[in-house]
Amino acid sequence: MAQPAAATRTPFALLAGPAMAGDAVAALMRRMGLQPEVCGADALPLRLALGPLTATLDRAAAALLDFADPADRATSSLGIGLLGDWRTKGGCWVVELGGADGAADAPSPPLVDYLKLLVLLIDAFDAAQIFWSPARLWTGAPQFRGAIAEMQASGMPPVLHLVAFRRRDDAGGERVGTRGLAAFAGQELEAPVPPGWDMAAMVKRLARLALDMMLNGAVARAQQAPGLERGETVALTPQPASGARPATVLVEFSADR
Repeated sequence: MAQPAAATRTPFALLAGPAMAGDAVAALMRRMGLQPEVCGADALPLRLALGPLTATLDRAAAALLDFADPADRATSSLGIGLLGDWRTKGGCWVVELGGADGAADAPSPPLVDYLKLLVLLIDAFDAAQIFWSPARLWTGAPQFRGAIAEMQASGMPPVLHLVAFRRRDDAGGERVGTRGLAAFAGQELEAPVPPGWDMAAMVKRLARLALDMMLNGAVARAQQAPGLERGETVALTPQPASGARPATVLVEFSADR
């Protein structure tokens, strides 16, 4: 099945906050030192610059709002609820990565700078919620801002704000997989659910593996390692991309109980 166009484009974020006129947005960006340049005949979109990174700021088009629809079962959220008029009140902004040196699908400085830019824009627009497109994930903007600030201090990426964890059933049984990890490590994770394990147990373990990959890069070869708790082991088997399916690491947990 083909992915929606928004799912395959450059990483972007949506900021849901108060409405603002285009001229006022440009003036605000100038005061913030983001060097706004008008990209068309109107006041929007704007091209912004932060160090080596450039990004495009605009009002979110209908196709992007459809892609981010929180009522769609394919969309994830981290403990938030959007107001009913979030689509129509004119305060949903798209910030799209563009023009930076380096690839956006690796843990490179430009992508880190992009997250820093999002923090600045959350404050500028007084955003209440943020949608992160690689994970197709809504989260509270103040919480996202705090998590990125903590990352800048500690160097530890906020996995739960950047990666979604999705549970599905298929012919092989229940599985939990990541969505959005490939933007940082070039691979996703997928794991069968062992008997008796709940979603919290799976997310706890997969988040730990995701953090390791975000810090250290992709899993290059099959390997086995100690698990999170005594007696657990985890087997990792990298699998190549296939069609619309990204490169994925098959994770198999086992425990002596």
